[in-house]
Amino acid sequence: MTAPAGPSESEPSVPALRVRAVAHRGDPYRVRENTLASLRSALRRGADAVEIDVRLTRDGVPVLLHDATLKRLWQHERPLAVLSRDEVRGLTGDGVPALADALAATDGHRVLIDLPGSPDLRSVRRVVDVVRACDARERVYYCAGAETMLTLRAADPSAEIALTRTSAAPPRPALVEAIRPRWLNYRFGLVDRALADRVHADGLLLAAWTPDTRRAMRRLLALGVDSVTTNRVDVLCALRDASRRPGRRR
Repeated sequence: MTAPAGPSESEPSVPALRVRAVAHRGDPYRVRENTLASLRSALRRGADAVEIDVRLTRDGVPVLLHDATLKRLWQHERPLAVLSRDEVRGLTGDGVPALADALAATDGHRVLIDLPGSPDLRSVRRVVDVVRACDARERVYYCAGAETMLTLRAADPSAEIALTRTSAAPPRPALVEAIRPRWLNYRFGLVDRALADRVHADGLLLAAWTPDTRRAMRRLLALGVDSVTTNRVDVLCALRDASRRPGRRR
């Protein structure tokens, strides 16, 4: 891939900060998303963390899949919720990994688990139990909207949470108190200087998702975000690391 171009005069300069580079579902522009090969590819390209989507099979096994069905990625019109783990293996050629296998494949790296909307407490506890059984609690954190994160907080009082926000409006103080997030996780187009300053003034870390252009990434880095989730993690790493070189324009 061609090296990223330097910033134009009209683009904001990038401060020399270490921003967490999070690979969205692995390396999906090169390898099918949410597969072990995709996660490994992202880590080889410099990702600090990988973001994965986790759902449960009919028999309660947490596996990596963003959609509720196998249609988009695996060309089967079958809802995951009606399939056993063994049936998913058969339909996908063992292409959909279990969460336990993904945690083993990413050993030593941070993992951001994105949970689907409105899961019940029992389902969330299944995910938390696998993370604990894999001795991965110290490197796993979770993201989703408020309802899901309230359920997660009930399942694991000490979990690290990135509360996903789709509005620039600040979350209600009572909600923040109940969820106790470490991060606020915003759609990247919502992030501006005022929002970044407010989040940091509240003692929280700021995450943004999912910019894929160099211009959008540079803007976020210049605004002082703490983490960026992207489908092009190698591009993000190159921009971030270039900004730290001596003599580079800040």
